[in-house]
Amino acid sequence: MRQPCQDKAVSDWKEARRFFARLGWISFGGPAGQIAILREELVERRRWMTPHEFSAGLNFSMLLPGPEAHQLVIYAGWKLHGLRGAIAAGALFVLPALLLVWLAAALYAAYGQLPAVQTLFGTVRPAVLAIILAALVRMARHHLDGPRAWLLAGAAFAAIYFFQVPFPWIVLAAVGLGAAKHLTAPPAPAATPATPRPPVPWRTLGLGLLAWFAPVVLAGLVFGWDSLLASLGFFFSKVAVVTFGGAYAVLPYVADHAVNQAGWLSSAAMKDGLALAETLPGPLVKVLSFAGFFAGWNNPAPLSPWIMAALGAFLASWVTFVPSFLFILAGGPFVELLAENPRARMILDTITAAVIGVIATLAAWFATGVFGPDQPSVLHAVIAGVSLWLLVGRQWSIPSVVGLAAAAGLLRAVW
Repeated sequence: MRQPCQDKAVSDWKEARRFFARLGWISFGGPAGQIAILREELVERRRWMTPHEFSAGLNFSMLLPGPEAHQLVIYAGWKLHGLRGAIAAGALFVLPALLLVWLAAALYAAYGQLPAVQTLFGTVRPAVLAIILAALVRMARHHLDGPRAWLLAGAAFAAIYFFQVPFPWIVLAAVGLGAAKHLTAPPAPAATPATPRPPVPWRTLGLGLLAWFAPVVLAGLVFGWDSLLASLGFFFSKVAVVTFGGAYAVLPYVADHAVNQAGWLSSAAMKDGLALAETLPGPLVKVLSFAGFFAGWNNPAPLSPWIMAALGAFLASWVTFVPSFLFILAGGPFVELLAENPRARMILDTITAAVIGVIATLAAWFATGVFGPDQPSVLHAVIAGVSLWLLVGRQWSIPSVVGLAAAAGLLRAVW
C-alpha cells in the first residue's frame, strides 16, 4: 500500500470506514456539494490527502463516464487503503442512497397515484425544473467560454431535441471533435512524468468486467436473453459508459428508451423519480435505480411485482455503480499521467460543451410535465421562478428548495 506524504495525517482503517459510512448519509447537494464536503474533510480537516492528490483524483474522475463524486470517493479510499479502501468507500457512500431510493420507489408504487400525492409531486416538479435550469446556468458560466463551445452546446441540443440523435452518438462525436482539435492545436511542451509508466492492470480489468456482467449473464441464463432483466442489464451497462455530465445529461436518453421505446414506466413517474432523487443523499444517477424498480413493477412476469421490482432496481443499480469501481481501480495508477494530459483535457472540454446542450434538452423535456395543458401554469411558473431565484440568487441548497416546494404541495393537498 502507498505510504502517506509526510505532511498528511495517517488514516486509520476503522476511522476511514466510519467517515465514508457517515458521508453516505449526509451527501446532499449533488456532485458540487459532495465534492466540496470531500475536500473539506479529506484535505482541510483530516489531512488524509494533499491538495495535489485531491485535484488529480478529481480531474481523473471528470474524465470518466459515471458519477464523478462517487468515483472520487472510490479514488480517495484507494489512495488511503488500497483495494479494500476503494471497495469500502465506494460501497458505503452509495448504499444509503440506494436504500432510500428503493424505499421511496416502493412507497411511490403503493401510494403514488393517490390524488394528494399527485398534488404534492405536481408542486415539487417546478422546483426540480428550477434545479435543472440552475445547473445549466452554472455549467454554462464555467464551461462555455467561447463561440466554439456555445456552438457545440447548441448543436448537441438541436441534434437530440429536433433530430432525436441518440446520446451515445453525441458523446462519440464530441470525443472525435475534441481529438481533432487537439491535433490541430499548437503543440504543448511535453510534461515529464514523475514516475515510470505503470503496467496495465489486466487482472483488475478482468475481475472488474466479470463482476460487472455476472448478474446480467445470470439474468439472461435464468430468464432468457430477451427477458426484462437481461434487457435492463444490457441497457444500463451501455448507459454507464456514456454518462458524461451525470444524471442530468443521460436522463433524456434513459427517459426516451424507458418511457417511449420500452414502456417500462410513465413519463410522469420518471419525472417524479428525479424529484425524489433530488431530495435524497448520494449521487443523482441513483434515479436509474428508480427506473429499474418500475420496469420490474410494471412488467412482473413471471414473478410477483415486488420481487421483479426489487430485481430490476438491484440490476440497474449494480451495472450503474460497479463500473465506477472498475474505472478507478484500473486507472488509479495512471492518474498522474492522465490528469494533466492535454489531449484528455481537450476531449473533456468538448464533451462538457456537448453535455450542456444535452442538459438543455432535459430541461425542455421536464418542462412539458410542468406546464402541460392540465397543469396550473401560473402557479407552477411562480414556483419555478422563486426556486430558481433562491438557488442562483440566494444560494439556497437543493434540499431546502425542494423542501419548501413540498411544504407548498402539502398545503395544496390539505386545502
